[in-house]
Amino acid sequence: MTGNIAILGYGLSAIGPGVGIGLIFAAYINGVARQPEARGMLQGIAILGFALAEALAIFGLVLAFVFK
Repeated sequence: MTGNIAILGYGLSAIGPGVGIGLIFAAYINGVARQPEARGMLQGIAILGFALAEALAIFGLVLAFVFK
């Protein structure tokens, strides 16, 4: 029973960053739409946020295989 709950938790750890990435790029698009001249600054921040969120998803996937 606890193994099934653990796998569910690792699956959620992969879904959460996906939602986070959507929020990051939604904020990026909103910021560029409001102030197009800030695109260069916002793009770097958005890519950094994407990388950090994606790293969490990869970490959750690795944990699913390590503790299986």
